[in-house]
Amino acid sequence: MKSVEDQAVTGIELEDDVIMQYLLQNPDFFIRNARQVEQMRVPHPVRGTVSLVEWHLARQRNHITQLEEEITLLMEQASANETLFARLLHLQADLATASSLQEMLNRLQRWARGLGLAGANIRLFNDRWNIGAPSDFTHLGLARSAFEPLRIQRLGNQLHYLGNLNGPELLLLLPQAKQVGSVALSLLGEHGELGMVIFSSRDTQHYQQGMGTVMLGQLALMLPKLLERWIERV
Repeated sequence: MKSVEDQAVTGIELEDDVIMQYLLQNPDFFIRNARQVEQMRVPHPVRGTVSLVEWHLARQRNHITQLEEEITLLMEQASANETLFARLLHLQADLATASSLQEMLNRLQRWARGLGLAGANIRLFNDRWNIGAPSDFTHLGLARSAFEPLRIQRLGNQLHYLGNLNGPELLLLLPQAKQVGSVALSLLGEHGELGMVIFSSRDTQHYQQGMGTVMLGQLALMLPKLLERWIERV
């Protein structure tokens, strides 16, 4: 048999359920009993007890405050995205009017440094682009097999990686770069099959996992078309 305490708890649970069902079925209950409701007191973590009306108003104020914070955040994100896309459109126009591949790469580098970054580099998978000798851009080439362990470790199934790279990884991707603290790496092409663009910062905390990748995604789709002006796809 249940103890008296267990029966009491069960009784409270059943009573709560009955009360809830009644209130749901009688939405005018609080209107019909407005005076009694105003006199009801409910527990409060700081003030001991407050009236039911005060408790409800406090919940509404908290909800309004939360909504205001969410709206402010959305407005800030919209403003930031507008700025990013304006910069992206300017970059696209600048790269599209380059007179050579080297000039295009130089303009991408200047754009990145204009944002306070250490630089921007493009690496292309050898099996997707004709950049072998006698091309002047063999240094852009990267063997997919050499990159695969890094891809598995850092990107998994994602197209972007933001964070730090260790010494061997930096030597593979950015052999000429110095003082690289963190990178934003984005695979080129719809499925990341063409290569990558890498933005680097001397600050180890500049790029971190969880940051937005909207601009990186747009660049990853845009750059291959621009590169095809100068390099033939396999």
